[in-house]
Amino acid sequence: MNTPVYDFVRRYADSDAIRAHMPGHKGRGLLGCEPLDLTEIAGADELYAPAGIIAESEANASALFGCRTLYSAEGSSLCIRAMLYLAMRRALSQRRKPVIAAARNAHRSFLTAAALLDLDVIWLPSDPQQSYLESGGAGAWERCLDAPVKPCALYLTSPDYLGNIADIRAAAEFCHAHDMLLLVDNAHGAYLHFLPEPLHPAALGADLCCDSAHKTLPVLTGGAYLHIRDDAPEICSRYAKNAMALFGSTSPSWLILASLDLCNAYLCDEYIPQLRETAGAVAALKTELRSAGWMLSGSEPLKLTLRPKSYGYTGTELADILQNQRIFVEFADPDYTVLMLSPQNPPADLAAIRSALLALPMREPIRTRPPEFSVPPHIYTPRQAVFYCDTETLPTEQCVGRICAEYAVACPPAVPVVICGERITAEAAACMKYYGIEKCSVVRSGKPAV
Repeated sequence: MNTPVYDFVRRYADSDAIRAHMPGHKGRGLLGCEPLDLTEIAGADELYAPAGIIAESEANASALFGCRTLYSAEGSSLCIRAMLYLAMRRALSQRRKPVIAAARNAHRSFLTAAALLDLDVIWLPSDPQQSYLESGGAGAWERCLDAPVKPCALYLTSPDYLGNIADIRAAAEFCHAHDMLLLVDNAHGAYLHFLPEPLHPAALGADLCCDSAHKTLPVLTGGAYLHIRDDAPEICSRYAKNAMALFGSTSPSWLILASLDLCNAYLCDEYIPQLRETAGAVAALKTELRSAGWMLSGSEPLKLTLRPKSYGYTGTELADILQNQRIFVEFADPDYTVLMLSPQNPPADLAAIRSALLALPMREPIRTRPPEFSVPPHIYTPRQAVFYCDTETLPTEQCVGRICAEYAVACPPAVPVVICGERITAEAAACMKYYGIEKCSVVRSGKPAV
């Protein structure tokens, strides 16, 4: 597969061109990558109105994923905003109120987009005993039909941060039976398309989904895809680039675009056998760890999600132990330790992880559980809370009874415990403290200005 974007920037970097254009580093600088960092010069292309090398490269990506695929140089965050805009646009074209049903484990990008677009959100019920990073199943989706206004779209995060994969095929059938779009944040699952069993949302009926290519593929941080199902409503494809341009920078990184372009060639050549070998090695490691007494969660093939309390360690304690052995994990909280792996991890990496975990002595299980959590009362819309309320920041324990003004979130995983516009209950405050959220922005007395 050809690499038109990378080839262009490489030729330009190797030429004797006088750079009387942006960027200011002029191809010289401290990092060493500056020669490949360009702007929209003659012969290049424009990301949000491509007609040349970017259009050709996106066509290559589309062929790989089996649906229309667009690039983002601003991560899945940009794609999520675009997906919500497209869902809103379709709803308005049908003279429907744009209401989105969503699982509460949505990334903060979803919430900022809802505030920017002034969308109403119906939060799906979840099991109070689950982690806030998990979502409910089919029963939760069906409950959204009980709302006064039928949602125009269902928004799911799959895989979630803990490696759980939702039943996307069932969700798609449910949505299409009720004239709803299915939007999926597949940020952690770009590689799922290349496994023997189809697990990628685009192959299972999602109308729109996004992948953070940089999270699981050899792409620079910020590189992502927006996928549009071939038989999704036409309005989604027609306005997709407009939606991306509405929220995206007019100066996308050409380093990121070149890495997305180069990744196409890798995906169609070396990647699939390497992926299957790595997935097999991770599966074998999981089997061995379970046999040794470790408790694991999630079904995502390249994510190792440990529940170390059953082995006598908290998630954060285990992360510190691993870090002392130069193993840096993706995420840890009191209950989980999450490691993300890819074919770019050599066998020695998995061997080191195996040795470190199997060398730890099993201790008395830790019996503490996270506080049970029920959805707090919803007082204001996200937009009202974010844009139109005077706020103050207080210690979390002093926020009980107050209305959350900003997302109570740690990053990673950037999934909020309490959502702006909700009243913070004692239960919610206890949950926030449990997950290390020591301060929270709350609404001062009075009503929103609008």
